[in-house]
Amino acid sequence: MFRKETYVQRRNELKKLIGSGVILIFGNNESPCNFPNNGYYPFRQDSTFLYFFGQNRDGLVGVIDVDNNTETLIGDDIDIEDIVWYGSVNCVKDLAAEVGVENSAPMKTLKAICNDAMGKKRKIHFLPPYRYDIKLQIFDLLGIHPNQQKLEASMPLIQAVVKMRSTKTAEEIEELERAAVIGYKMHTTAMRLTKPGVTEKFVGGQVDGIANSYGAMVSFPTIFSQHGEIMHGNPSLNILESGRLALCDAGAETVNNYCSDNTRTYPVNGKFTQKQLDIYKVVEECHDMTLKLAKPGVKYADVHFAICRNIFNRMKELGLAKGDTEEAVNAGAHAMFLPHGLGHMMGMDVHDMENLDQINVGFDDEVRPNLEQFGTNCLRMGRRLQEGFVVTDEPGIYFIPALIDEWKSNKHCADFLNFEELEKYKDFGGIRIEDDVLITKDGCRFIGKDRIPYHPQDVEDFMSNN
Repeated sequence: MFRKETYVQRRNELKKLIGSGVILIFGNNESPCNFPNNGYYPFRQDSTFLYFFGQNRDGLVGVIDVDNNTETLIGDDIDIEDIVWYGSVNCVKDLAAEVGVENSAPMKTLKAICNDAMGKKRKIHFLPPYRYDIKLQIFDLLGIHPNQQKLEASMPLIQAVVKMRSTKTAEEIEELERAAVIGYKMHTTAMRLTKPGVTEKFVGGQVDGIANSYGAMVSFPTIFSQHGEIMHGNPSLNILESGRLALCDAGAETVNNYCSDNTRTYPVNGKFTQKQLDIYKVVEECHDMTLKLAKPGVKYADVHFAICRNIFNRMKELGLAKGDTEEAVNAGAHAMFLPHGLGHMMGMDVHDMENLDQINVGFDDEVRPNLEQFGTNCLRMGRRLQEGFVVTDEPGIYFIPALIDEWKSNKHCADFLNFEELEKYKDFGGIRIEDDVLITKDGCRFIGKDRIPYHPQDVEDFMSNN
């Protein structure tokens, strides 16, 4: 937890932004694995609840009455049965006091609070829920069917939360730096363990163990695969093979639930082939190019398309693409190689605030998403950068056999792609290099003091010495 004053200040700012009504901020509940008494999935508190109320206990709801300037932490104290099995925890009243909330009440009180507000026709603000138990709770409290709750969620509250959480304070940046330290340990561990004969599952499991040992948990399910062309390739029992590339996309959460997110791609045997190096250097160039372009006032969509044009130009040099680059990118031909966006916001969520809808987080009235064009529809962050934003820089080049086949058979973007040459890359896989970037006053910088090796010679030197 941060200082009590941090949470008080955040809630006061939220009240100013919302203006009137009652705000409900739901914490998460425990989620059993395969039957109620067989342990639970790792508990992860809702990020917005953490942001405003700081407490990492299940079964809590924060209530902010804007008109009456009161705040209440709702939740039931645990009973002796729970204490026997799980130990004592602070009572709800003490949890409230720790974050500067004067009032506390048992969960049954929440229904009365909602009934009173609805009876007086006061606005009740809530965020779009993403867990079914919370959807049922909102249904019981407000009578809004789960399939209508996203539509009925408060847009003023969504906009206020996005505004506040987008810009990271100094103490948040310190926490992100701590996450980067764990991320460095995770990725360098993976690089040390990667060698022919080891399974993907073994390396991925060791990476997860680092996150669990030094922080709260992984910030998302670890991706470790020789099939780097699969965007979310979870570790399998496949054995690592000499001559192939391994892609590791992994991150950690600190105990205060701030995230890291990095990707590295490297040869299983520690030595790039020339063909691998040709593609790798393009991704490396694009990764570093982002650092030169990203600064306050620049649209991240413009940085994304600058990277797309650069990738397409380099693919033309390698004989994989052809034609006018501007026309090709406008037609979406670049998505053959880069079918995702350059990056996303990051903070307490690895895709920060994505539960509030990416259109509300990564876009605004000025910059709107293109949801029709393949590849471009996966751009998660397009709006103008501001000092204090944290975004990922993650260009990649992928050779996806099914995509090559589909576009070839449909002659999609045939004026811009050399399908005969692309056939030779169907067994290549994919390459991505990703780091977390803080937008500063006049530019940007990496988050993390120690850089996970990514320049080709540094990668080979690290793997040969470990």
